Amino acid sequence: MATETPAAFSTFDIRVYYEDTDAGGVMYYANYLKFFERARTEWLRCLGVNQSELASKEHRIFVVKKVEIQYRKPARLDDLLVVHSQIIRLGRASIIFGQSALRDGELLCESGTQVGCVDANTFRPAGLTHELRNLLEKAQN
Repeated sequence: MATETPAAFSTFDIRVYYEDTDAGGVMYYANYLKFFERARTEWLRCLGVNQSELASKEHRIFVVKKVEIQYRKPARLDDLLVVHSQIIRLGRASIIFGQSALRDGELLCESGTQVGCVDANTFRPAGLTHELRNLLEKAQN
């Protein structure tokens, strides 16, 4: 895992493609969840969290437990969105991420996603490793 001080806030740019939209050129609502997932994953990767290694060596994986989402305005074909991600709360075996999607600074959608850390074999809750917790605490502050 990374040893440098992690950023407390992450941004991830993503373009809305034809495949992401309905017949009217409006982004299908469920694709916000996919974009938010990519943004969280890439932020963790930038922090030095290799999820494949975490699964194979520490027997820990992340699963989404709960999502709350608020749609404000539609994204459209060819829009360039910026997804902002931050850690809202760290639990013993969970992380709550706050995320938002913006187009040219205008808020389109925001969500809170609770991700649980589970044992890769049993899928039962498993505490965050000490190293991972320290890294995420630095990213949270």
